[in-house]
This record gives sequence, structure tokens and C-alpha cells, in this order.
Amino acid sequence: MGNKLSPPQVLGIAALAIFTLFITWRAKSLEKRLHERNEASALVGKKAADFSLSALDGRVVTLADFRNKKKVVVSFWASWCGPCRLELPVLADFYKKHHKDSSDFEILAISIDDDRAAAEAYATNAKLPFPVLLDPDSKAAGAYSVEAIPSMFVIDSNGTVVEGDTGMDMAMDVRLAMRLGIDLNPKKPGAADDDAGH
Repeated sequence: MGNKLSPPQVLGIAALAIFTLFITWRAKSLEKRLHERNEASALVGKKAADFSLSALDGRVVTLADFRNKKKVVVSFWASWCGPCRLELPVLADFYKKHHKDSSDFEILAISIDDDRAAAEAYATNAKLPFPVLLDPDSKAAGAYSVEAIPSMFVIDSNGTVVEGDTGMDMAMDVRLAMRLGIDLNPKKPGAADDDAGH
């Protein structure tokens, strides 16, 4: 007798083949996106466009406020954006861990929501600890060539874009720490150097 496959085995093999094709297509799609990058990365090395936007707390914040003082991380987002809802809590945790009043960086979350109430509700519920600015006409987003969100830019204290990226990045906190010069493994006070006594 021949080795005949049962219907569940045939189904399993077919499902595996379809899954393999899907994963291969998905990997190629992701690889293509990473190689193409986007408009955001095209701004690296250029002067960051200044903006003047109202914050949820009522004050007006401009990029020029930080010139020659602090590095600025600018994150464009919206309350209806799923990936933004994943990224902002990671950004908030990063800020809570690493930002002090004396820090040489600031994070500005710029909402492109048309509706202030939607941006405010999300920012309040998520307890975003950094300034949340409103860009309802997308003027600032346009100046930064934002075509998709989340989009994030790191601007040095001289006002030059040193990093620009679009999309959720699972290693964002590590990348930001590197860009901002934050040591993720600081030595504990009193800890001995590995090289001590050698």
C-alpha cells in the first residue's frame, strides 16, 4: 500500500505553504520599506523647520525656545493612529526614566488631530508627561514632510535634524538613548571598575 496523506495532513501542508509564502512576502515588504525609508530621513543633516504651536496647557511652544539649549525629540501623532497609541506609552516611559529638569533634551508630541478634544482625551488618559502640542492644520507636519504617522525627528541643540523616522520602532528607546547621549547602563555609585587593580 502507498503512503497516502490524510485530508488533515494535506490541509496542514497547504496551510504551511500559504504561511511560508505570506511570511516571505511580509519580510520582503518590510525590507523594501527599510531600504526606501521615507521623506523623514531625507531631512537628516538639514536645519529643522521652526514652528510655533499651542500646547494643551495653553502656552505657546516654539522650536526656537530650545535652540542652543537642548536637543529636541519631535513626535508627530494622532489619537486615531494605532501605531501612535503603541509608540507614545514607550516614549512616555522613556521620558519618565531619563528626563529631569536639568536634562539636555525635551520631547514634544505634536498632535495632528483636527479635534483638540480627541488629542486632549488621549494625552490625559495616557498621562503623557511631556508637552503635547496641537497642529490641527498640519502646518508643522507639512514643514517636516510628514506623510505617515508616527513620525519622529531628533534635532540637536543647534537646530539640525540628526534623525528622522516614520513608523513604530520596537527599539526606539535604545535608539533615542544613543542619539541623546543617555547611558542605559549607568554605573552604580561606589561600584568598582572592572579594570580596577589591574
